[in-house]
Amino acid sequence: MRYSKAHKQATHERLVEAASHQFRAHGGDGISIADLMDELKLTHGGFYRHFASKDDLYAEALAFSFAQKLTSLLATTQSEERSVQLKKIIDRYLSPEHCTNRADGCPVAALSGEIVRQPAIVQVAFDKGLRAYMTQIAPLLPGATETERQRNALALFSGMVGALSVARAVADQALQAELLAAARELYTKVYCS
Repeated sequence: MRYSKAHKQATHERLVEAASHQFRAHGGDGISIADLMDELKLTHGGFYRHFASKDDLYAEALAFSFAQKLTSLLATTQSEERSVQLKKIIDRYLSPEHCTNRADGCPVAALSGEIVRQPAIVQVAFDKGLRAYMTQIAPLLPGATETERQRNALALFSGMVGALSVARAVADQALQAELLAAARELYTKVYCS
């Protein structure tokens, strides 16, 4: 049976979105193409009508994940002061909800530890997504020059990723809440004053 281009595109988008959640939740080695296709009620062979390999899917799913999370982080009122917008980003990123929702969360916090072991196509997609984050967030940071704002954005973001990653790793819920609150307080004080 032949499907329309619109149907094929819709199926492709379903695959990418489902994979983006699965990769963030379970990592690159934590999902199989067969399981993903089964979850979507598609045939395993149908996967190859959309992607040459799992690595191609991983790269496209990363791009989707970055775009989705960036849109979520930047969902602020544009008329607000930069420091208010930045505080909202810090609060969202270091929230208990983001901490517990890895599958819909930031791909950097979910996957940065494993990307180094992935093929170049996946690493390039990761780099591109990270640069997009920095391009959007840097203008909100203090600094006399664009270079200084970029450096501050890198420092803030890597710190938030670390805090979120550690908070996700601890079993003690009180300690998790304390880690997130301390990081929110510090980064707000340093970058939003």
